Amino acid sequence: MPYKATSVEEYINQVPEDRKSALHKLRKTILENLPNGFKEGIQYGMIGYYVPHSLYLDGYHCNPKEPLPFMSFASQKNSINLYHSGIYAVPEIKDWFVNEYPKHCKRKLDMGKSCIRFKKVAEIPFELIAELCKKITVDEWIAVYETNIKKK
Repeated sequence: MPYKATSVEEYINQVPEDRKSALHKLRKTILENLPNGFKEGIQYGMIGYYVPHSLYLDGYHCNPKEPLPFMSFASQKNSINLYHSGIYAVPEIKDWFVNEYPKHCKRKLDMGKSCIRFKKVAEIPFELIAELCKKITVDEWIAVYETNIKKK
């Protein structure tokens, strides 16, 4: 469900009541564990974490005016979705996450290339997400992006 928001607080205030607590906790988990340098804001209609232009002047190759995206989350119709570019771009991170997930959640992993869908708000594995946040620094993400993703 697309939300029209210009701030993180405004975004969370628009979601259904039964999800607000989980979104606040997810935000707190990310902010406490994401390495220094990433910035938080609204990006692509979601709560996003990105490399600011002050650290990566080129920005995102699809739209250089946008800072380089890294991670985001959104309240969708049937789930809360977490998007993590490291899972998409770094096979070791994906393998680690897939192997660790069953240790934190009884529900089957519902995952796309970079998207992890949580259909039961009460079963979001916050401790696992905290560890995922620590897996890649800003400098490492820029290097991965320039090596594997950015069109030359």
